[in-house]
Amino acid sequence: MNYDLGDILVLKKPHPCFKRSKEFEVVRMGADIRIKCLGCGKTFLLPRAELEEKIEKVIKK
Repeated sequence: MNYDLGDILVLKKPHPCFKRSKEFEVVRMGADIRIKCLGCGKTFLLPRAELEEKIEKVIKK
């Protein structure tokens, strides 16, 4: 997958927040990637390999 800071990632499963958003923004890049739910604003730190399995598509910003 090819994505960068500020890109929007659409994941396969929605976040279990009140808005059920499937869209997340890339906030930090490195060995681990921090993403932010666009529904509720909560951030998550995931290993790159785990995140790449969950990505459905990438929307460039």
